Amino acid sequence: MNPRFEFSIHATDGKARTGVIKMRRGEIRTPAFMPVGTAATVKAMKPESVRATGADIILGNTYHLMLRPGAERVARLGGLHKFMNWDRPILTDSGGYQVMSLSDLRKITEEGVTFASHLDGSRHMLSPERSMEIQRLLGSDIVMCFDECPKIDQPRDVIARSMEMSMRWARRSRDGFDSGGEHAANSALFGIQQGALDEGLRKASADALVDIGFDGYAIGGLAVGEGQEAMFATLEFAPGQLPVDRPRYLMGVGKPDDLVGAVERGVDMFDCVLPTRSGRNGQAFTWNGPLNMRNARHAEDNGPIDERCKCPTCGTYSRAYLHHLIRSGEILGAMLLTEHNVSFYQQLMQAMRDAIAASRFAAFAADFRRDYLRK
Repeated sequence: MNPRFEFSIHATDGKARTGVIKMRRGEIRTPAFMPVGTAATVKAMKPESVRATGADIILGNTYHLMLRPGAERVARLGGLHKFMNWDRPILTDSGGYQVMSLSDLRKITEEGVTFASHLDGSRHMLSPERSMEIQRLLGSDIVMCFDECPKIDQPRDVIARSMEMSMRWARRSRDGFDSGGEHAANSALFGIQQGALDEGLRKASADALVDIGFDGYAIGGLAVGEGQEAMFATLEFAPGQLPVDRPRYLMGVGKPDDLVGAVERGVDMFDCVLPTRSGRNGQAFTWNGPLNMRNARHAEDNGPIDERCKCPTCGTYSRAYLHHLIRSGEILGAMLLTEHNVSFYQQLMQAMRDAIAASRFAAFAADFRRDYLRK
């Protein structure tokens, strides 16, 4: 039987690492990109199609699932894996980010966050303990601590107070998770580093998390409007503040060039809605940069989205046909572009894993940026 949680690094190249996370429901190759299945579905894709792209793990959303259909209902129906027909690992976020983004609809106290549902206005309380309970009811394989994600432009003392509360919540999350019996014995818990762009606050956060002890460590509070340059500047120090023998997960990132730059700086795991959301909005990612499939230049192009892509969409359908579907508002257009984008992201992750293993990551990254950014 596979272990509860075991991370091994197979090769390094500079700060970049490639390895594998072994869990009860399967192995996760790193660097890993996790497609986002917000409401128990990766939008516009069947679970078996998501797996066929090379995805080893997907992400579910605590906030959305607690409101609809409800965590207790999912538990009664056999858990999230059975409910959505995905038998491999699932990471669930804590709900904290979504609740914080409600701003006008929520109130934060030391106990947790009281908020009004965006669906019907009903009032709910989300605390570290309740977040752990919901993720346990869902049957999550990787559970995320409940934390606060403050706006990046707040004064340093505000960021510091928020980070310190998140560390207290991390301890409560740890205790709540550990009280989960069989679920705790079979699943993993990740802590979340906060501190915005401040190196000292990030270090204090990392030290507090390591003192508590987690299976993996996430870098939170980035990709929230600070821009790529500031994010990369923070990633020059943030991953190195976390334990070298544990996975490092950069939450909510990102564009293909973000992924390459973050792997270059020592990050192992990612999630983002971009490949699926962009697919529904007519944007396709390619090795030569993103394409707007609405553009008239594709109207009579019989070629694939990307000559180098191995996905079924590129192997079967022309740019002209996809252009027609998108311009016509046909559902199939969103489905095919989503399949392509998720496949492209997984091919990018595999290419990075191969490059690290072959000690040629710097050359790979330079070639990628030359083609993708046309530089």
